[in-house]
Amino acid sequence: MATTDRVPVTVLTGFLGSGKTTLLNRILSEQHGKRIAVIENEFGEVGVDHQLVIGAEEEIFETNNGCICCTVRGDLLRILGQLLKRRDKFDYIIVETTGMADPGPVAQTFFLDDEFKTQFVLDAIVTLVDARHIEGHLEQMNEPAEQVAFADVVLLNKTDLVSEADLERIERRIRAMNGTARIFRTRNADVPIAQVLDVGAFDLQRALAVDGSFLEPQYPFEWAGVYALSAGEHMLRSGAESHAAHDHHGHDHDHHHEHGPDCAHDHHAEHAHDHDHDHGHDHGDGLGVVLLPVAAATADGLAASIETAVRAFAEDSTAVACGGALSPGPQLFRIDAAHEGGQFHLQVPQAGAYALFFEHAPSEFNLRLEGAKPAAERRFASHHHDGEISSIGISDPRPLDPQKFNDWMSYLLKSRGEDIFRMKGVVSLQGEDRRYVFHGVHMMYDGQLERPWPAGKSRSNTLVFIGRKLDRQELEAGFHSCLA
Repeated sequence: MATTDRVPVTVLTGFLGSGKTTLLNRILSEQHGKRIAVIENEFGEVGVDHQLVIGAEEEIFETNNGCICCTVRGDLLRILGQLLKRRDKFDYIIVETTGMADPGPVAQTFFLDDEFKTQFVLDAIVTLVDARHIEGHLEQMNEPAEQVAFADVVLLNKTDLVSEADLERIERRIRAMNGTARIFRTRNADVPIAQVLDVGAFDLQRALAVDGSFLEPQYPFEWAGVYALSAGEHMLRSGAESHAAHDHHGHDHDHHHEHGPDCAHDHHAEHAHDHDHDHGHDHGDGLGVVLLPVAAATADGLAASIETAVRAFAEDSTAVACGGALSPGPQLFRIDAAHEGGQFHLQVPQAGAYALFFEHAPSEFNLRLEGAKPAAERRFASHHHDGEISSIGISDPRPLDPQKFNDWMSYLLKSRGEDIFRMKGVVSLQGEDRRYVFHGVHMMYDGQLERPWPAGKSRSNTLVFIGRKLDRQELEAGFHSCLA
């Protein structure tokens, strides 16, 4: 049955206090022309104005024990069955989960049997994130990371309570856990309704259009920029942009190191990692940096140097203390960029184009090349790690054997279903003119042949896996075993 004939369902999730109630009230009060049935699962949590709901021809249904999870999935099934008897009263369903819930079992409900597959379509899982507290929650609990991992859309909410640097850092962490979710920054959950309802988030091509770099090979660096530099010495600085800004941290500059006066000092206990960049991955060995001469200070010049940089990052590194020097060439340097006021000298032997590759995004350390701006820059897929949850993408143009692919999917569902929160893909099967589209939640799976591949255009397989303790080599080997 066509998607347009089925009732779309949005699952609304997010940790306690993230703003689910505010978003739900916004949806119910806006003039979007939809008749929405709301399934709630936490008594007393949502103070929805019932006069508003009645006036908008929307209805509230509540599960009977305050939690939709695997132990009460029958409760959700019962309510959905009741709704089907009143199909003419609504054209959209929102399921709101409790703040501590894993949204997986709720999503799985819509994969359970043939009747539900023909009556309902899971449009999207929308996760709200409290920008002020998410990093602390990620360190302390499993649920927030799982909610992010399941999301098709993430609302990074309460953005007015944190800095721009915080928001950039949080987005990188979210992207590392879930490479295909669309991320929107919001205050008071204020977002255009079109971004959260009827978004067709299981359309993988639309999801990947948000971040095409997700399917890039894994690179050992997150950012690169190419500069036109004159011969001589250039200064790479980290942290605060002025000496005065550094001084307020209370450092005693009467020391016996051969560093410049702006350098930070590891031996000062009072300078513990209390800065914004201390966020879930260790920079104890320093930040990896490679400086390469390139043919031109252009995007093409930068692209041509990527493979050289990859090989350089695989070699042994040379530690550079604050005040030390870096020279051009396929050499990996490790600099202590994690403290305020760091400075490092780039020794440029002759004028020309040079590319800088950074292991992590330079914004984490306020790294900048003094007096110079990149003529071109490029961000690469983040390789941060949070609680063992990650996302892995595979892209390959070669057709797959239908039976081998079916066997591999069956194996994954049985052996790794608990760890794979989400999977989705568009597959090119040998001997088939139509695209095979699949998506799954844990051990629930749905796949079907859809519209034909575009005439005259190349076909390609695109698969995405999001979950815990995923092994890229294992998944790629499984995929390769399916090649026709």
